[in-house]
Amino acid sequence: MLFNKKKRIQYLGFDDKWFILIGIIVLSFVTDFLFNNSFARYPFQYAVINWSVSLFFTLCNWFVIRSIIILLRKRYPGLENDVKRTLLLLLSIICTVISIDFLGNNLLSYIFDKNYKPLSSSQVLLPVIIISTMTMAIYEAIYYNIRLKKSIREEEQAKQAIVQAQLDALRNQAQPHFLFNTLNTLRDIIDQNSKEEAKEFVNKISDVYRFILESGSVDLISLRNELRFARAYIHIQSERFGDNLKLHWSIPESSMERMIVPMSLQLLLENAIKHNIISKANPLIIGVSVADDHLIVTNDIRPKSTITSSTKLGLQNIERRYALIADSAIKIANDGERFVVSLPLLKTNQQKKAYAGTDH
Repeated sequence: MLFNKKKRIQYLGFDDKWFILIGIIVLSFVTDFLFNNSFARYPFQYAVINWSVSLFFTLCNWFVIRSIIILLRKRYPGLENDVKRTLLLLLSIICTVISIDFLGNNLLSYIFDKNYKPLSSSQVLLPVIIISTMTMAIYEAIYYNIRLKKSIREEEQAKQAIVQAQLDALRNQAQPHFLFNTLNTLRDIIDQNSKEEAKEFVNKISDVYRFILESGSVDLISLRNELRFARAYIHIQSERFGDNLKLHWSIPESSMERMIVPMSLQLLLENAIKHNIISKANPLIIGVSVADDHLIVTNDIRPKSTITSSTKLGLQNIERRYALIADSAIKIANDGERFVVSLPLLKTNQQKKAYAGTDH
């Protein structure tokens, strides 16, 4: 364990090689100063000998207690065992200091015979126990801090996984919503137009779905690509409504690389077409523009007299995806005459921290 860096980091939380070296030297001088003050009282050579005794006890206490720390962490690794492990460590420190003091003094008395005169245990034990506890508390503090950071990191990863699952569900929800409404449109074309026109419509739908498949694995897309998809969708709807459906586009080139939730513009256009009268007498005019870092979609409100079947996913889907991805919410205004939805145009650094990096 002493020479295996990987094991040291695994059980101690950090590589304590330099901590051991510096700590033992400092503590040996501190204990010598407290009990003997050898370098002030004796000639240098005798002071070194006395200091060596302090170094011997410091080494023994440090490595025995360190081994106990590792043993306790193997036995009780969880955060829920912190109190139990700490109490056992404190008890171990007391027992270790007392045992090493007894055994060490007997060993040194045997080696040096009458030349070795140990200090009274009543003078030494309590200060050494306190010093050892304070030193080993550093090990525990570092270990706790590292595990706390790891716990926070794992919690963030779990949150990211949850966010990604929610985004995936919402993204997959939007695609069937588009299919549902497209099939309704196809049914109307089949009823009203020729078979050849229906075939042409199906061919254009296949092009649109190719785009959906290409962008279906991302949670944000550039406004340029979203506009390309939206224009393809409007081109399909023009087969059905002709000049009765009009789009006014006002998008500056400087906004083209801003990011937007995929299919959000298309869903807004789809809702406007689905819920409003579109006829020669009442053409539907939809405005798509950019202002104050928002993509703004507006249309007059001319509700259909008949209730159109709806999955009610459009606006809710967009709102929830924006809520998961960014702090900027969409804005919806309805004064009874005009319906206005503003979608935030995002930058990459505007993504929420819990979301950032969850794209596949």
